[in-house]
Amino acid sequence: MGYSVVAGAAGRLLFGYDSFGNMCGKKNSPVEGAPLSGQDMTLKKHVFFMNSCNLEVKGMQLNRMALCVSNCPEEQLDSLEEVQLFANTSGSFLCVYSLNSFNYTHSPKADSLCPRLPVPPSKSFPLFNRCVPQTPECYSLFASVLINDVDTLHRILSGIMSGRDTILGLCILALALSLAMMFTFRFITTLLVHIFISLVILGLLFVCGVLWWLYYDYTNDLSIELDTERENMKCVLGFAIVSTGITAVLLVLIFVLRKRIKLTVELFQITNKAISSAPFLLFQPLWTFAILIFFWVLWVAVLLSLGTAGAAQVMEGGQVEYKPLSGIRYMWSYHLIGLIWTSEFILACQQMTIAGAVVTCYFNRSKNDPPDHPILSSLSILFFYHQGTVVKGSFLISVVRIPRIIVMYMQNALKEQQHGALSRYLFRCCYCCFWCLDKYLLHLNQNAYTTTAINGTDFCTSAKDAFKILSKNSSHFTSINCFGDFIIFLGKVLVVCFTVFGGLMAFNYNRAFQVWAVPLLLVAFFAYLVAHSFLSVFETVLDALFLCFAVDLETNDGSSEKPYFMDQEFLSFVKRSNKLNNARAQQDKHSLRNEEGTELQAIVR
Repeated sequence: MGYSVVAGAAGRLLFGYDSFGNMCGKKNSPVEGAPLSGQDMTLKKHVFFMNSCNLEVKGMQLNRMALCVSNCPEEQLDSLEEVQLFANTSGSFLCVYSLNSFNYTHSPKADSLCPRLPVPPSKSFPLFNRCVPQTPECYSLFASVLINDVDTLHRILSGIMSGRDTILGLCILALALSLAMMFTFRFITTLLVHIFISLVILGLLFVCGVLWWLYYDYTNDLSIELDTERENMKCVLGFAIVSTGITAVLLVLIFVLRKRIKLTVELFQITNKAISSAPFLLFQPLWTFAILIFFWVLWVAVLLSLGTAGAAQVMEGGQVEYKPLSGIRYMWSYHLIGLIWTSEFILACQQMTIAGAVVTCYFNRSKNDPPDHPILSSLSILFFYHQGTVVKGSFLISVVRIPRIIVMYMQNALKEQQHGALSRYLFRCCYCCFWCLDKYLLHLNQNAYTTTAINGTDFCTSAKDAFKILSKNSSHFTSINCFGDFIIFLGKVLVVCFTVFGGLMAFNYNRAFQVWAVPLLLVAFFAYLVAHSFLSVFETVLDALFLCFAVDLETNDGSSEKPYFMDQEFLSFVKRSNKLNNARAQQDKHSLRNEEGTELQAIVR
């Protein structure tokens, strides 16, 4: 960040600059060798790209001419006369500074010095004062130019721009559904669980049915010759196949685990009892999400500042370009590592805070008198004593995530090659291994944070102690905890199902004019992210409760000298679940013996 402030060009980033080295909205100093530089642009605060819809590629780089103007053209200009009229009425000159507005319609050089017609309508971007085209196609191409990836992002941004209002509405729907699911789990009953599982089954079947119906409709549509139609049809087929597979797996799991619904209701009631001691735990994701948004915005600002850091060089035609400083690419790589590590650190702080609050409430002898401000107490202990623990845990996740990103990048690069099936297979295996290791470390970190909150030990000691304790007591609650996590996962699936269904119905109306598969995928990802952010509180509280229970069993025996910290409701719940598991295990052994001891008898006539 310091390097970007010193060597970067925050002014060029915020205010924008033209192709001749002038910063818009400022009085500029001349650049040697550039005759059109050093102009006073105090009244010209907007950056106008002359050919935002008609790009040219020269020397493997996109050639775009930018000017500083006083106003952006809000209506389409179809002729040079209209461009001249706009300049005379608004004082905003859309041709190169060397051409006087009176010569727009007479100069033979007007075609090369003025924007290519028609000039699309544009509006100024609120913060960076760029004239952004308002038509979807021009907007997508314009944004792709700025990111230097025209081929990849053109169709994606076109679909996003066309359906931006729909996407925003679907994101709000996902947020509302996530809040509804959170309150459903907060006040859960047996009836609510049955209704909830029924909605999940109906949602999965309904989304699968709609996807296959859309694919059938596409195959019988006469307008399938359009490129957007063919791309949408391929994506719909892929969505239908994936959703059908996921639906089949989830339906089998629901059928197998249907008899544990009553125990699950009791489990969530115990979890809600722990949350009631610190009700503000439910709002913890909002604070974390706000901090993450602030950090991501800051990270992007620093990245853009690094991208604008460079020395001015005069090119052909008196234009000025800023060449990146040496070593800037290494800064970008380091900045990416900082993004992953810091994001994981913020999420780990949330896990540590929730675990600390649960531990404080659990190891409280007076259950009728809960501790005051357990969340603030957990936060203060975290920042004064256990930041190193959180740093180590987030660093472990980053060490695994970075190779995953590299492997995924190399795997995508190999897809474009004709040969190398073995290499792609090996990279896919490596990616799966890193994914499994990532999930295991996430679970280990959560238990290590809880153990740190209990004992006050460092990260490595806490991780080792948590592993030993959970290994000894896994028979008590592994199946119950897993089923509780499965129900929470179904809640996330329900949010995604209804959001995707709304997106399918909304995007299908304009399917011939936009590629809506990627926007729909982004909406589904956002819906799952929001649902995970809110419902992860229950997962964290659940895991912390069971680890506290295991520690309680290790240190106490329930006698008057060493009474348990857990309440009788929690203890009776664990005993009932253990009896149920033991009875089922005995039943399975008995049926297995009968099958092994069965012999064929002779048929007597």
